Amino acid sequence: MFPVEAPGYGPPTLHEDTQMPTNSTFARAGSLTVLLAVASSGAVTLGLSQGAEAAAKPKCLFVSSYHRGYAWSDGVERGLRAVLDGKCELKQFDMDTKRKKSEADKKAAARAAKDLVESWRPDVVITADDNAAKYLIKPYFRDHSVPFVFSGVNWTAAEYGFPYENVTGIVEVAPIKPMLERAVAISGGSKALYLGAETLTEKKNLNRFKEAARELGIALDHRLAPTMAAWVEGLSAGQEYDFIVMGSNSGIADWHADKALAHARHLSTKLSVTNHGWMMPFTMLGMTKIPEEHGEWGGQSALAILGGMSPTRIPIVSNRKWDVWANKALLASSGISLPRSLYRKAKKVAQH
Repeated sequence: MFPVEAPGYGPPTLHEDTQMPTNSTFARAGSLTVLLAVASSGAVTLGLSQGAEAAAKPKCLFVSSYHRGYAWSDGVERGLRAVLDGKCELKQFDMDTKRKKSEADKKAAARAAKDLVESWRPDVVITADDNAAKYLIKPYFRDHSVPFVFSGVNWTAAEYGFPYENVTGIVEVAPIKPMLERAVAISGGSKALYLGAETLTEKKNLNRFKEAARELGIALDHRLAPTMAAWVEGLSAGQEYDFIVMGSNSGIADWHADKALAHARHLSTKLSVTNHGWMMPFTMLGMTKIPEEHGEWGGQSALAILGGMSPTRIPIVSNRKWDVWANKALLASSGISLPRSLYRKAKKVAQH
């Protein structure tokens, strides 16, 4: 089964591996090409002689907004470690704000991360997702001497006032319009239901879908579910529409993946689409962001900064890659067929 969020609850955690690894307009491929060139060239010496390298690696701190076991965060971490492996001493701090999500919890986690920055004194900090940007960078490190590279900030960094003198990063943008256009073409209709969790993030995502739906002439209703029962009710109601847009389940406190899968198999007669990889076990077609892209870009930017490049010279960008997924079991049980060319290139979700 495609990875889903792991259960459990705990405090913000720290992982240490000494040998391991303009706001509204975003630069695209060019900036990453520059970073790759700088990071792979002799310009990135990190100020070390060969003899001193092992004993005096620069310090890189990775602050994740969420927790290990959450599919998106794990992908960002994989991409980051693949780039930074052996190039710096890397510590990871998990704010755990996907599970501990009160304002008090988020602020406490950010203060703990701030204390770590001040005590460990990293040469560069890489963050993942909105809560690290909102609760850590914005209130404590605006135009600070410590450079920051953010990743996974949803849709725009304007609400945090980025870029700062010491901050650059990569914004997370979903392929909404291409996916909605595909859904209309496959389903033959333009009446849709958005189904997601009742969270601030999902309300933010829903607003983006509403805007895109208006531009494409799609009538989009929505249900934001606080509980598993409400989600199942929404899935059932969705069968009266031409297609369902599957938002994230994250934030549904009593979510049970096996039960959700059973309901999806039993109820699904209309096309369902999603931008979230972890929702693919319950969805027929996915066009999903690739979290490793964010981690890789963050790692390359960190190396460029360690090599002497100012964050102000690294433009804020948005992601450029997507994965296409097809859920063979749900498509077969529903009798819905995807266009042959689309199905051939799609990654297939294996279910048991």
